[in-house]
Order: sequence, then structure tokens, then C-alpha cells
Amino acid sequence: MNMRWSRLKWLSLLLPLSLTIAHFDRAANLSPGNWREASRASVGIAPDPAAHSGAIVQVYFARAVRWRGYFGVHSWIAVKPTNAVAFTVYEVTRWSQRRNGTMLSVSEREPDGRWYGNAPKLIADIRGPEVDAVIERIDAAATAYPYADEYHVWPGPNSNTFTAFVLREIPELRADLPPTAVGKDYLGPRLVARSPSGTGGQLSFFGLLGLTAGIEEGLELNLLGMSFGIDPLDLAIRLPFAGKFGLLGSADQA
Repeated sequence: MNMRWSRLKWLSLLLPLSLTIAHFDRAANLSPGNWREASRASVGIAPDPAAHSGAIVQVYFARAVRWRGYFGVHSWIAVKPTNAVAFTVYEVTRWSQRRNGTMLSVSEREPDGRWYGNAPKLIADIRGPEVDAVIERIDAAATAYPYADEYHVWPGPNSNTFTAFVLREIPELRADLPPTAVGKDYLGPRLVARSPSGTGGQLSFFGLLGLTAGIEEGLELNLLGMSFGIDPLDLAIRLPFAGKFGLLGSADQA
């Protein structure tokens, strides 16, 4: 009983701390103004297609819109085939269905644009002549996404469910979605799958309870959509709301 109480006490202290950190991270990365009028401008991470003719794939995430930004992030995949004049961005949004009849959005928006004011962070970047074949696989995986007509903020499927679904098909990206990417562990009726980075495996019950182990993710426990873990590769801890923190400054927050 004492051990159980001790664990609950630590959890009751950890969650408010994580939420406080999330508040300051959101404030630091949010441009001023109403979210409807907030900036979607590039933050200068993505290369200029006019100056880089080669193929590129990048994966980003940013704090979600409005109150959801305190709890989670929105993620997306940007691709540029060889000699293309613009990036193509693959993502899932609820409002895309109203315009296109599907949650899946494929557009030429700024690949590193702010997500309604929130600055994005880059978690994967591959380039070179062999990347054109990777882009074809990304397009095929996006087309095969099974939840394009369904969206739930919690526990999924949502934008992070989509990104994780595609990333599992592209393990060479080794993209480590942050613990704040709520929905990344949603597998639908399946119980077992690759980890989102493709470097390990995971067990998940509808995104509500599960365990992930991978080279990139380390060891992560999912409890009601909240992810706790350790990442030995980056000497980092993984927390809900707050994100991933490298003990040596090697991991990005959120």
C-alpha cells in the first residue's frame, strides 16, 4: 500500500510540473494575435527549392491550436521530389473534410510554416537521389491511411495517428515523434505494430494503454494517452504535456 501511495504521490507532482512546462513552451513558440489570424509563415528551417534541386523529405511537429496546445502537438510530413519547385505537405486535419471530403490534406503550404502561430520543430530530414523512391512510398502509405474519414483528438485517430502510420512504412527516416504526439500509438483493432520510428515495436490497446520499445524512442509507457519514458540513445526523459528532455541538451522539448 505504501509503495502504491508513493507512486501516486510522484505522479500527482509530475503531471502539474509537466503541464507548467508545456505552458511555457507554448508561450515561447506562439506568435501573438488571435489563432484564426495567426501566422502560417515559414520559420526558415526548410531549404529553398529553387536553390536545392535534389529530393528532400522532412518531418515536423508543432504545438496544437488553442487549448489543445497545452496537451499535444500536430505533426506532418513534407516532401520535395528532384527538381520540384515546391514542397508537398501531407497531414490530417479535421477541417480538411469540410473542403475535400477527407481528413487527409495534400497541399503546397510552407513545409516549415507555423501551425497557427506555433513554431514547428524538425525531427527528420533525408536528402539525395534515392529519396525520390522514398517519396513514392510516402505517397502510397498516405493513400492507404485507413482513417481518412475519422478524427478524434483523444485517443485517436488524429493527425499524429496519420504521421505515425506513414512513418512505420518508412523506417529509414528514424523519426521519433515526441511523447506529446497524442494519437501516435493508436493502432485501431491491432495490438502490435512497429514503433513509429520503425526502429522497434509496440503493444497498444486503442491508444489508451501500451508499451513502446525502440532504438529511437527508448522505452515508453502509454497510460490513457499520456506517455512516460526514458530514451538512453539521447540521454533523455519523455513526459506527457512537456515533451522530451535531453539530460545533456541533446533532445528537443515538446
